[in-house]
Amino acid sequence: MKPREQFMDDAHGLFGDAADGDEKRDPLRFRTIWISDIHLGTTGCQAERLMEFLRATESDTLYLVGDIIDGWQLKRRWYWEQSHNNVVQTVLKKAKKGTNVIFVPGNHDEVIRQFIDLDFGGIKIRDELVHVTADGRRMLVLHGDRFDGVIACAKWLAYVGDSLYTMILKFNQWFNSWRARAGLPYWSLSQYLKSKVKNAVNYISSFEDALADEARKRGLDGVICGHIHKPEIRDIGGVTYCNDGDWVESLSALVEEPSGELRLVSWQEIMQLKKAGKTKAAAKDKDLVLA
Repeated sequence: MKPREQFMDDAHGLFGDAADGDEKRDPLRFRTIWISDIHLGTTGCQAERLMEFLRATESDTLYLVGDIIDGWQLKRRWYWEQSHNNVVQTVLKKAKKGTNVIFVPGNHDEVIRQFIDLDFGGIKIRDELVHVTADGRRMLVLHGDRFDGVIACAKWLAYVGDSLYTMILKFNQWFNSWRARAGLPYWSLSQYLKSKVKNAVNYISSFEDALADEARKRGLDGVICGHIHKPEIRDIGGVTYCNDGDWVESLSALVEEPSGELRLVSWQEIMQLKKAGKTKAAAKDKDLVLA
């Protein structure tokens, strides 16, 4: 882990090339990608897997839909791995190469909101905006924390909840390291609790309804957000609600195909597609050699 002073000394490196080892193979191509809730600066951040995802994909537009850097946790305890640097470097490299990168700050990186409507390192910082899909749908894009009653009415309670969530994640890391040694797949305690605890289910449903209602009031076709770490695409009263998930547990993103179709993808799916592509390429090369 980098101490705070060493991180500041290395800050200039954020604008250099991404870490060595970038894949040279053709990446999977999408019209648009939305990712959120990365929480760089925390032990729960899955930065290495996000790096694999970013290297394996390309898009015309990349939306960073809030909570990219976890300022809440960094205030409590400084934590910044090289892999977190690599994520920032890779995003900046994509912007430099022509990807339209738009950063919509969330509550954990709310300090960035003072720079709304400015551009930084080729990255546009916006509070919210409307994205038009290839098939003509108008989608509201925002982080979503303003529609969270806990944050809007009792921010101190949100801090308490964040601390409890961090404790659950630490337990989850220990528990899943044991499961991995036992040859068992990953299992998320917090996702299980969200699906089983009645209050959590009601909270998520209320959040989703509030976002869909906001899009409906504005005469839009749908809404794309993050914040609650629950990937979802569903119709709510004629409005398409999309949540791209997170990079702490779900390891998911929302993508738009060239046709305008919106769908959720996971890190596992992208890695499998990439592996399948490499296998086909290897087979093709073998055929050429044999010929």
